[in-house]
Amino acid sequence: MGKLKILYRAITLILSIGVLSSCGVRKSLQEKPDIAAYETQIPQRQKINDSTYTLSDNFLRKNKQGLWELRVSGNPLELGLKTGSLTQELFNEQEDIFVKKIDELVPSKGYQNLLRKFLAWFNRKMYLNIDAQYKTELYGISKYASPDYDYIAKPYQRVMYFHGAHDIGHALQDLALVGCSSFAAWGDKTEDGKLFIGRNFDFYAGDEFAKNKIIAFVEPENGHKFMSVTWGGMIGVVSGMNDQGLTVTINAGKSQFPLIAKTPVSLVTREILQYASTIEEAIAIAKKRDVFVSESIFVGSAKDKKAAIIEVSPHNFGVYEVENNNQLICANHFQSAAYADDKKNQKHILESHSQYRYERMEELLEETSKVNPTEVVSILRDKQGLDEEQIGYGNEKALNQLLAHHGIVFQPEDLLVWVSSNPYQLGEFVAYDLKEVFNLPKVTNQPIAQTDLNIPKDPFLQSEAYKNYERYRMLRDEIEDDISEKAHIDQSRLENLVALNPNFWEGYFLAGVYNYNMGYDYVAKKYFEKALEKEITTVPDRENVEKYLRKLR
Repeated sequence: MGKLKILYRAITLILSIGVLSSCGVRKSLQEKPDIAAYETQIPQRQKINDSTYTLSDNFLRKNKQGLWELRVSGNPLELGLKTGSLTQELFNEQEDIFVKKIDELVPSKGYQNLLRKFLAWFNRKMYLNIDAQYKTELYGISKYASPDYDYIAKPYQRVMYFHGAHDIGHALQDLALVGCSSFAAWGDKTEDGKLFIGRNFDFYAGDEFAKNKIIAFVEPENGHKFMSVTWGGMIGVVSGMNDQGLTVTINAGKSQFPLIAKTPVSLVTREILQYASTIEEAIAIAKKRDVFVSESIFVGSAKDKKAAIIEVSPHNFGVYEVENNNQLICANHFQSAAYADDKKNQKHILESHSQYRYERMEELLEETSKVNPTEVVSILRDKQGLDEEQIGYGNEKALNQLLAHHGIVFQPEDLLVWVSSNPYQLGEFVAYDLKEVFNLPKVTNQPIAQTDLNIPKDPFLQSEAYKNYERYRMLRDEIEDDISEKAHIDQSRLENLVALNPNFWEGYFLAGVYNYNMGYDYVAKKYFEKALEKEITTVPDRENVEKYLRKLR
C-alpha cells in the first residue's frame, strides 16, 4: 500500500494547487465529437435468447466454449452504436467490475472523490490525442453506458477514461501486475516455414473481469477488416489480426507514473490494425501518435513473413528486429538500440521477472525443433521455471502465471487465429479463419469457428494440482485480508496455505509475516528462510524477505 499512499499524496498536492479550475479541464469535460457526418439511426436489437442477439445484419452470440462472438460493420458512429447495443449487458457488467476494483484499491470515500477530480485533470488533453473516428465510435458506445456511474464522469468522457485505464495499470505495475509474454517463429523454426505468433495477455483486474471475453470481428467503413479479443466497452486492441495478415499485441514496458494522458496505446494498435498491412506501415502510424506510457507493440506481418517490435514511450521510439534469426521474443523490457542507455529499462531487466520469462521462452523454443499451433499453445501454457524447475503455481516468472485474461495464437499467412477460453489460457483454444468469417453472410446460424482446428484444453485442469491451486488462491486472499485487519489466524490455516502450493515462495512469506506481526519470531524465521529457498519473483520481493530476517536476527 506504500505506493498507493504516495499516489494519494501526489493527487492531493496537484489538486491543492487549484489546477481543476483550468480552462483545459472544463473544455475536456464539455467536449463532444462532431457526429454530423455520421448521423444515423440503428434499429432495435433483437434478443433471440440469453446468448444470441441480432441487430440488422450484425450479431452477438456465445459459443459453447463461453466466448462471445461479435460481428459489427459500418461507419464509426454505427460501429459504436451497434457494439454498444449488442453488448450492453456485457458492457455494464464490465463497468461494474471495474469500478468495484477501484473501490477495493481506494476504499476511502474522500480519496475516491479526490480521484475523480484527479481523473478529470489527468485526462484533460486525452480527447486532443484521439482520432476523430475513434471519438465518434466511443461516443456511440457511451450511449449504452450505465447511468449508475455518472457521478464519476459523463458517459462519453467515462468510456474514454476507461481506455486509458489499461495504460495506467501498466504504469502502476507494482500494484496491478502485468507480465505479458509474446514470441514469433518463422522460416526454419516452423513446420511449414510460415509465421506463427503466440502471446499471453496477463493484464489482471480480477477473475470477473476476464469472465466475458468478446471476440470481435469488425468491418469498418474505411480501412481493413479485423478481429480482436476484447471486453464490453473496449474498442481499442490488445490482441488482434486484420484481413491483410497483420497482427498486433502489446506488452507493457517500465513507465514512470505519467502526469497527463495522451493517446491510449490500445487505440494506437487499433489504428495500426485498421490501416496497416506491413511492418513499415505500422511503424509510420505508431510514430505519429503521442503515448503516455512505455509499451512494446509486437507486430507480425504475412506480407513481410516476419515479426518486429515497435517500442514506444513518451520521450523515445525504437524498432527491434532480429538479424540472421527466425524467431523474435518479447517480455516486458525494451531491446532496441534506442533504449540501450535507458536506466529505467536496465533496472527493470535486473529487478523484474521480465528477463527470466524471456530466457524461458528462449529455452522452450530451443527445445522445440519445429513450431506449429499446438506447440505454440504448449509454450504459452508452460508453468515451470528455467531448466524445468518447479517454481510454484502463480509465479510471475512462469509464462503461464495462471491469471491471463487470454492467450492467442496467430498464423497470419493463412489468416488463422486461435483464442483461449476460460479459465486463464487453460481452456480450449478456439480456431477462426478470417477468410471464412468475413465471407459468411452477415447474419448466419452457422458456427463461425473452425472447430475441427480447435486445440484441446490443458489436461492440467483435471489435476489435483489445479484444484489445490484454486484452493490456494482463495485461502491466500482470506489470509491477506486477515493480516491486513490484524485478525487471528490458526497456524493450521498457514500450514495448509503452503501445503497447497509448496513450491511457491509467496505462501511461506505470508505465513512469516503473520507470525512476525504476532511476535512468534522463531516460527516467522523458519517461514522466511523457507521462502528464500524458493524462486522469488523479483529482486524487491527477495529484498523484502531478507529485510524481515535481518530484523529477526
